[in-house]
Amino acid sequence: MSPLRKTALVAGVLYLLTFVSIPTLFLYVPVHGANYIIGAGPDTSAIIGGILEIIVALAGIGTAVVLFPVLKKQNEAAALGLVASRILESGTIFVGVAFLLSIVTLRQAGVGAAGLVTGHALVVLYDRIFLLGPSFMPAICDLLLGILLYQSRLVPRGLSLIGIVGAPILLAGYIAVMFGLIGQHAPLAGLSALPVALFEFSLGVYLIVKGFKPSPITAGMAATSDVTPAS
Repeated sequence: MSPLRKTALVAGVLYLLTFVSIPTLFLYVPVHGANYIIGAGPDTSAIIGGILEIIVALAGIGTAVVLFPVLKKQNEAAALGLVASRILESGTIFVGVAFLLSIVTLRQAGVGAAGLVTGHALVVLYDRIFLLGPSFMPAICDLLLGILLYQSRLVPRGLSLIGIVGAPILLAGYIAVMFGLIGQHAPLAGLSALPVALFEFSLGVYLIVKGFKPSPITAGMAATSDVTPAS
């Protein structure tokens, strides 16, 4: 397996790993409850959700870092911007997980009714950081990635266009939520994220199955790797 094929395979697997946090939509339901801190029952679902989000955060950084050596051949500044955007997005995920696990810690400490206000505040902070991070930053990340892939022809241009078109749609949904036009968990907000999700999932599958398309970039990198250093 060539180095380029390995790069595509690893990037594809990492992109698919970014979808493992989907169950948190259900796992976090108890934590969002008004009386979670004073309630009874296990905290397993919240802890599992936190672990899944941490996996997503690390995988998100990995996608940009793994693709950077290839994408920088097209535009190094944009490729570096993609890495920075992914790191920023993942940073907000880590902060969000810290907020929710703090609620679990308060509950386990037995703070009782005295912790209700703090628990509600932590839930609000989680929702806000999620809105700024995983709800907004993918629009920036996928716009940069879509343009880089479109220009470099490393994947089919139709696939790249899904990211380029999906990013403004996600951004529009984000703005609508920010101004209170729709709810953060409203179906319309979810629909605005669908094209970006489709882009990243399809890209992951394509890179695993097909790898990069032949292009001037892949040809140049292959030629460089074939050069044997002089002794």
